[in-house]
Amino acid sequence: MPDLKSFLGALSGLALLQSDLTLATLVPTMITVNLCDAIMCRLFAHNNGYPKNLWTAIGFVFGIWGVAALIVMPKRERRERAEPAP
Repeated sequence: MPDLKSFLGALSGLALLQSDLTLATLVPTMITVNLCDAIMCRLFAHNNGYPKNLWTAIGFVFGIWGVAALIVMPKRERRERAEPAP
């Protein structure tokens, strides 16, 4: 049965890099890396026409998996804002 360390390692993707991290090392590293991933998701979402706040949260929770999802998603066309009538 998977434990918390295995779950967090797989969720963050850090288990792919180094599987023998202690939980005390894994959690702060995961938070730091996921914060960077959240920023990258925000930038990719903004440039590709997706909701920035939603993808920032997805990037923080899912880390590199959120970034990977945004990379493979197609670019959306931006909607032109309707100009207000005079």
